[in-house]
Amino acid sequence: MRKILALLLLTLPALSQPVFTDVFPPEEFAARRSKVMASLGDSVAILLGTTETPGETPLRQNSQFHYLCGVVEPRAILVLDGSTKKVTLFLNPRNIQRENSAYGPGLYPGDDAAKSVGVDVVLERAEFQDFVKGLAAKGRTFYTPFHVEVLSSVSQGDPDKLWANNKSDPFDGRPSREEAFRTHLKDVAPNSEIRDLDPILNALRAIKSPREIAVIREATRIAGLGIMEAMRDAKPGMAEYELQADAEFVFKKYGAFGASYFALISTGRNTYYTHYHRNTAVLRAGDLVQFDYAPDYKNYQADVTRVFPANGKFTPWQREYYEIYRILYQAVISSIRPRVTPGDVIRDAVVKMDAVMASYKFTDPKIQGAAKIFVDRYRSQAAGGGNLGHTVGLEVHDVRRLSATLEPGEIFTIEPEMRIEELHLGMRFEDMLLISNSSGRAGILE
Repeated sequence: MRKILALLLLTLPALSQPVFTDVFPPEEFAARRSKVMASLGDSVAILLGTTETPGETPLRQNSQFHYLCGVVEPRAILVLDGSTKKVTLFLNPRNIQRENSAYGPGLYPGDDAAKSVGVDVVLERAEFQDFVKGLAAKGRTFYTPFHVEVLSSVSQGDPDKLWANNKSDPFDGRPSREEAFRTHLKDVAPNSEIRDLDPILNALRAIKSPREIAVIREATRIAGLGIMEAMRDAKPGMAEYELQADAEFVFKKYGAFGASYFALISTGRNTYYTHYHRNTAVLRAGDLVQFDYAPDYKNYQADVTRVFPANGKFTPWQREYYEIYRILYQAVISSIRPRVTPGDVIRDAVVKMDAVMASYKFTDPKIQGAAKIFVDRYRSQAAGGGNLGHTVGLEVHDVRRLSATLEPGEIFTIEPEMRIEELHLGMRFEDMLLISNSSGRAGILE
């Protein structure tokens, strides 16, 4: 019986399990690759997939490779030929022993893989160097990402800074994998020009497709469910990390890979810090809890923040602080609309805020002072052009917006803080906003 089972395992097709994350069909990736090749002219784009993980942790593909391919196999290489419009994927050969003893079926070179992925050909990785030499002999220019790869829970600036520090460290000196690849590519193709592919990819990533919007909407929905679970469970005597556990249960329950970023859960005076993440303080009656946490769902991110009382009930003072912030925050959201600049949005919002400040019945001058500083900060931003917040997509701080105006398909958050300096307290909401073709205000992803 064991011999029969072994024979069956050896004859199982390599594609007996999905080779993509189940986020998009192959035609979504094919459409993106077509847009890239249209920008290449006679040049060739080369992208490296990520490597194996150093331990027994799940493999997650880097942002740029995932955007164009969706294949999750270690050390994959994707080549897009702008002249022939041919797409070639290079993969490691099949390792039956590794597959049968530990990891299960994967994706390997051959016609079946090419058909599943939707590319022209899938070759063994060992053929890549000769493949590049053949292109270089024709004088082709190569494009490849210059930025360091981005995996989960980080954004582009983070690994770039890390590897710049590694290289400048006299006791380290290592270049990034991307820089090392460019050096090797230049050795193989000494007469070819090597250009940065990131600007081309980032320009495409800035505007989300309908399928991307649907995935990010679901990530945002899951984030909201996690926050509500923490709200229901919260009570004095609990630790901040216990609320984190509530959200993480929900994230996993709905299929998240992990977290978009470390949990920013703060209570009491810890709310003063926008990126407090120790998560060890104990909730006390009379504290407000600021909860900023979201999932990494199908390679896409969310970023949502809410505030609630530790004991489940606002005191009159807490409600005044919360309400004036909420009303001023809503003035910003209700001013966001397509095809205007952030400065236009902020100028409209400040008019609404001034009207609120003139009519609101403050009982505490500390809250009133904090609200005034909040409005004046927006007023000064309007004079300088304004900045609403950060984009969100494959990364929680995603690629930058391209246009001076807010364009349909852009997704970003706003997260302005209102601090009461004398009490060392902060108040901050955050919502995911989608710019649509509608002439009305921006939609909140929820």
